[in-house]
Amino acid sequence: MIQPNTINFKEIFSIQNIIIYFIIINLIGFFVMWLDKQKAKRGNWRIQEKTLFIITALGGGIGTIAGMYTFKHKIRKIGFVIGFPFITILEIITIIWFVLQ
Repeated sequence: MIQPNTINFKEIFSIQNIIIYFIIINLIGFFVMWLDKQKAKRGNWRIQEKTLFIITALGGGIGTIAGMYTFKHKIRKIGFVIGFPFITILEIITIIWFVLQ
């Protein structure tokens, strides 16, 4: 009898793959902040604020925060100035908690 393919979560969620994911999501966060700033300068249709928060919540907080201050974008909006770091700190605490378990 043929065995069905099984998913090996240890391979999928290896440290290497997790690190690659965080690098990519943070690069995306940085790029999206740059892109939204460019759209704002030109008066074009903008990236939704909830999209920026979703990218941050998916682990791109360092990239979105770096983009926010590098491009001086959304730095006058208190929701971003407090929200992005708050989400990022919660994620870091959660990761530390899971690692220590």
